[in-house]
Amino acid sequence: MNRLVQPKGHFVTASPTQGHKATIVVVDDDALITLNMVDQLSDLGYMALEAFSGREALAILEARSDVDVLVTDFSMPGMSGVELAEAALALYPRLNVLLTTGYAELPEGIACTLPRLEKPFREDELRAKIEELLGAVPS
Repeated sequence: MNRLVQPKGHFVTASPTQGHKATIVVVDDDALITLNMVDQLSDLGYMALEAFSGREALAILEARSDVDVLVTDFSMPGMSGVELAEAALALYPRLNVLLTTGYAELPEGIACTLPRLEKPFREDELRAKIEELLGAVPS
């Protein structure tokens, strides 16, 4: 797998090992979770872009117009996944957003209709959710 440090940011990319299906930005403040999810998505044939904060994810989205899916953790310092999703959707209203969370229920007062994937999840669950968002039929 190739990891490239981008000159104007702190994010890296992982090149897919299979045919390029879609471009996905993965953001989680836990580096191990981010790296693991990027590796899983890359193995599934997606172009996965890593970010470790909402700010980094927005920088990627502002620099690229080819992002198909944003996968974001709910609970992050500085900017929650819901806040990130709102900012991302303001840039790209048709962007697919997947919220990952360890919470069975989001905290009171958080109105969120985003598709969710509860942590911990398996690679096949992640694949199925991504395919659902992209309109593909899971195999």
